[in-house]
Amino acid sequence: FMYPITDMAMELKTGSIRRKTEHTVRTDITLDEKDARRLGKAQGTYITVEADADADNDELVSSLADGLKETSGRADKVLVVGLGNPHLTADMLGNLVTDKIETGERIKALRPSVTGVTGIESFDVVKGVCNVIKPDVVVAVDSLASATVSRIGRAFQICSSGITPGSGVGNHRIRLCYETLGVKVVSIGVPLVVYASTIAEECGGKPDGKLSELIVTPKDIDYLVDRCAEVISKALSKAFVT
Repeated sequence: FMYPITDMAMELKTGSIRRKTEHTVRTDITLDEKDARRLGKAQGTYITVEADADADNDELVSSLADGLKETSGRADKVLVVGLGNPHLTADMLGNLVTDKIETGERIKALRPSVTGVTGIESFDVVKGVCNVIKPDVVVAVDSLASATVSRIGRAFQICSSGITPGSGVGNHRIRLCYETLGVKVVSIGVPLVVYASTIAEECGGKPDGKLSELIVTPKDIDYLVDRCAEVISKALSKAFVT
């Protein structure tokens, strides 16, 4: 059996609906060591809030803020790391969040870019900054991949155990987590791409080898990624500042 290509834990294991409101649905999933090994994902808690990417949706922002606080614990100093390639629209979610968030005494922001642009591993940049500012928690923001087209731009996932940059597009780098950085790492992201082979399967077709290499984004990706970044930046501020 082949599991679908996805970063979304809810597409690999059934979770429990923690809270349902008029405009949001929150699903909590816990992957134990056995689950993590079977699914090829990190062990930990995954919180997914599904809703339209609307920064004026107070229920969405509040639900994400609650999830961030639950997974981060007490955090007086937070380093928000915007992962991804700033030159690729579907991969610039993290960069846009660091642009939009208000930094100050409690929140610092960092955009390490990608190795293909800087020649430096994202991990090395983040590790160096952590050694200097010593945050209580790192919140890594990145674009994700989904196995369900309907979740593109509307399923916000928080993970308690960090993130592997580039995993959504098969470009795995060094994982950002407590074991590698020596500080608590929480990740938050939104699926903004889907593999063409996944679309073919959803439509009842049989994917061929070439389709498995193609990654698809919506035609309104510019608008979508900006709205998602606005939602996440508001949730971060609500969780750690207000």
